[in-house]
Parts: sequence; C-alpha cells; structure tokens
Amino acid sequence: MKRFLEKFHNFKLLPVFVIVSMIVGIAVGKWYGISNFQITPPIDAIKSIFHGTYEFTIPNTLAIGVVVGLFMMIYPAIASIRFEDLGKAVKSPKQFLIVIFFNYAVAPFFMLLLANLFLKNEPDLHAGLVLYGLAPCIAMVIVFTHLSHGNSPLAVILVAVNSIIQMLLIPVYAKILLGELHQFDVWVVGESVILYLGIPLIAGILTRFLGVKRYGEEWFYKLKLYLDTLSILGLLFTLVVMFALKGDLILENPFFIIQMAVPMTLFFWTMFAVVYITSWKLGLNYKDAAAVAFSSTGRDFEIAIAIAITAFNPTVALATVIGPLIEVPVMLALVWLARHTRHILFKE
Repeated sequence: MKRFLEKFHNFKLLPVFVIVSMIVGIAVGKWYGISNFQITPPIDAIKSIFHGTYEFTIPNTLAIGVVVGLFMMIYPAIASIRFEDLGKAVKSPKQFLIVIFFNYAVAPFFMLLLANLFLKNEPDLHAGLVLYGLAPCIAMVIVFTHLSHGNSPLAVILVAVNSIIQMLLIPVYAKILLGELHQFDVWVVGESVILYLGIPLIAGILTRFLGVKRYGEEWFYKLKLYLDTLSILGLLFTLVVMFALKGDLILENPFFIIQMAVPMTLFFWTMFAVVYITSWKLGLNYKDAAAVAFSSTGRDFEIAIAIAITAFNPTVALATVIGPLIEVPVMLALVWLARHTRHILFKE
C-alpha cells in the first residue's frame, strides 16, 4: 500500500487518475444533463445550510462538492507546514515583489490582450476570459506548490497577501477592464477568502499543533504520506465535480471549449515560464521559484464565477465555469514541468 501511494505522489500513476477523473466527470454531466441546471454559487449553498434552507438538488450538491474538494486539497498541505517555516516565509521581500508585480501589473492586462486577439468577435466569451484574469488564486496554488515540492509556507503567505490585495483592487480592475459592475458585492471576495482559505488554514494549523503536541514530530512525519494522499484525492474529486458541471457541453459543443482553451493555455504557460525563469535569474532557489511561479500564474476561478453569476448573463458565467476545466489540467502539467526542470535550472 505504501509503495502504491509513493508512486501515486511521484506522478507515475497520477496522470492516469486525472484522465479517469475527467472522463468520469464528463460522463456524470452527460448522464444527468447538468448544464441544464442553473449554477449555484458555492458560497450561497453554504449559507443556505446555516440558514436551514438548503435543498438537496444537483446544483446545490455540486456546489458543496466544489467546497469539499478544495478543502480536501488545501487542508493537508497546510497541516504539513511547520510553524517556524511560516515565520521564515514572511521575510521574503524579493519573492513578494515578483508576485505582486506579475499578478497586478501584468496578468490582468495580458489576459485582456489574449481576449482581444482570440475572442474579439465573441463579446460574452471575451468578458468571461477577462474576468477570469482579474484576480490571483487564493487556494489551489498552495496545492500545486505542494505537489511540485515547492515552498508551501511561502505559498500560504503569498496567498494571504493576494487575498487582501485583491479585495481592494478587484473593483478597480473590473471598472478599468470591464466597466462598472453594479450588481457585484465586493464582500463576495472576503467570503471566498474565508471559505476557501480561512477554514482549511485554521483546520490545518490546529491539526498540526495538536498532533505534534500529543504524539510528537516523528509521528506527524509518518502521517504526511496519508495527508498528501488526501490532498490528491481531493484534487481528483474536484476534477470530477468540475467536469460534471459542464460535461455534456464538452461533448455537444467542443469548439466552445477550444475557443476558451487556446488563450487560457497560452496565458498559463507563458505566465509560469516567464515568472519561473525570472525567479531563477534573480537567484531564487527552486522551492521559492516554484511557489512564486504558481502564485503568479493561478487564477481565482471562484471569484470569477461568483462575479459572472451575479453581474453578467449566463454565457459569461458559462465561460468562467469552463475556466477551471482548462486551468487544473494545465497547472498539473506545469507541476510536472517544474519537477523535471529542477535539476536542470537550479542544480538541486
């Protein structure tokens, strides 16, 4: 069992499981015709549980599934971090400057350029793509950094900083790039930060603190293999849910997916390569370079979907939902790229 899990973590089996998860998700989406249902924002589904108004429907269940999958992914990565490493990560000015520059001075405008080049005659898809590029990711980049053997504590700190900055800047960028969003409540950003980052962050820190205090560091080190497995299972589960959301659409109108996939893939590969190489040229070690590159590349699809649903028409919302279907497989390919270029570029 242990040997199987080690192969699973070393990407020997993971690509197979990723492909299977995508196929299962598409099959589920096709079987139930899930695209025919109105999308429920995950935050609204969570609120309905606390208000006692939750109804067991396919849209609500999938919305909860996204939250559960992301928690399964992020919580183990947080729990594996040593507290002293978080303190060291705070003292990384060069890393912070690189991420802030590429996330806020480059990424939104680069996505706008790609939207103008590829989707000029498709206004709804154009708006969806620009919307997707507005904010940096506040959750999954921790997992991609973790999978690439990068500096996870640094990734957590970078995500926290990005969470604060994007709450202030999203309205500004939305007005500049998309016009005024009258129906959008900026507190949706804050709620997403709490839901996708805050809860797994607190749970992970408490797990490590109580576990080490009660059983010791050596016991927790042995637990790490199973925590990593939970994180990967969460990734696969999230893929199933996301591809189920629009699985029937992928089969019925693949050209629609391709229209979004080409500019988005160019965005992720270009951003990652430029930031990764810049970090290398500036003398960062591999672990920091991986954390910085993923933190500058991943996009906050949760926020993009929330804004699209509340402030735009269904086609724009559909474009943002397709985003993570493209982003997650591409980012996994970048994880593979980072791990296989570590010895070439960084001699580590």
